[in-house]
Formats: sequence, structure tokens, C-alpha cells
Amino acid sequence: MGAERLTRSEQIRQDLTNQILGGLRQPGSALDEQELAASYGVSRTPVREALRLLAASGLVVHRPNHGAEVAAPSESAIRDMFQVMADLESLCAGYAARAMSPDMRRQLADLHESMASLVRAGDSTGYSAANEAMHGLIYAGAQNSYLLELTMQTRQRLRPYRRAQFSTLGRLAASHAEHEAIVQAILRGDRVAAQKHMAEHILVVRDAFLRLSENGETEAAE
Repeated sequence: MGAERLTRSEQIRQDLTNQILGGLRQPGSALDEQELAASYGVSRTPVREALRLLAASGLVVHRPNHGAEVAAPSESAIRDMFQVMADLESLCAGYAARAMSPDMRRQLADLHESMASLVRAGDSTGYSAANEAMHGLIYAGAQNSYLLELTMQTRQRLRPYRRAQFSTLGRLAASHAEHEAIVQAILRGDRVAAQKHMAEHILVVRDAFLRLSENGETEAAE
């Protein structure tokens, strides 16, 4: 019985994690135990355990007299996460410039080229998906499994904030231009330039999100 309950708690935790990181549950939104139990068809016990696990990972907070809600990181915390993300992705790009296979380099070039049509169409949803694929290809191209693990974990935490940037006027075209510098550096095997351009790109993404946040536009951005 206990093992079944723990397994169900883990399933609920994973589902809620995906909803939070995917932007379906906004920072500050309530997570009512009774409502969640009803929606998952379980008692409140596995839901309570799932929320405890989410709180331990920093995705959920428990407010006195308010219950659980999706965590809303402070601006300082978001800046810290983006700085680490910039360092990790910079390493990935630098490693990829030296280690990416010829086949993966062709995939990277083709994907980047295909994204130009999404920019012209103003397709922020399609561009966002292609953007994740492009960055994922660079992570994999670094040929370092531990770096890949760390980078993917940090990217998951920042996913809603990275997606929000594409609602900024002109951001699709600017992002594609930034990618151009990164991709070309990787294709020519220039590790230093690849690291530099990637770090600059991630910090521009950070600044784009923070501008949205200051203007109170982040909810609509998703």
C-alpha cells in the first residue's frame, strides 16, 4: 500500500512539475490539495506528498493560512539562475565547437536555416519549439553527459522564463541573429567565439524576460 502511494505521489509530482515548467500553472497560483486529489482521483495523502517533494525542489512554497502555491522566484533568484545557465550553455557551445560530429553540425546548420521562415512568419510558438531543439542539439554536441545533465536541469527551471521572451517586439529576429553568431562559431570550430556568443545570448534572454516582468507582461507572454 505504501509503495503504491509513493509511486502515485511521484506521478503527481512529475505531472505538476511539467505543468509548472510548461507555464500551465503560473507563479503564485494556488495548489489546493482537495481540488488536486479530485482531479487525479486519489486521496489527499499522495497529493500532500507530491507537494512536499515539489517544495523540496523549490517549485512550490507553502504560505501560512494560504496553503501551497507555485513558487514565484525573486528577480535576484532569476538573475542567479540565468547567470549559471549562461555559464553552462557557454561551456556546451565551446565543447560542441570542438566535439560535435559532422552529422550533428549539418543538423545544426539546417535547423538554424529553417528557423528563418518562422521568424518571417512571426511564429513565436514554432520558433520556441525549434529554439529548444537547437539548444538541445548543442548540449548533445558537447559530448559530455554530465554537462548535459546539469544544463538540462537548469534549463527546465528556467523554461517558462525563456519562453516568455518571444513575446517581446523584435525578439524573434534578434534571437535568430544571435544564433547565427553561435552556429557559425561552432561550425568553424572556434571554441572561444562559441562560448562568448552563447553567454551573451543567454544574458540577452535574461534581460528580455526581466523587461517583461517589470512591465507586468509575463503572464500573457506564455
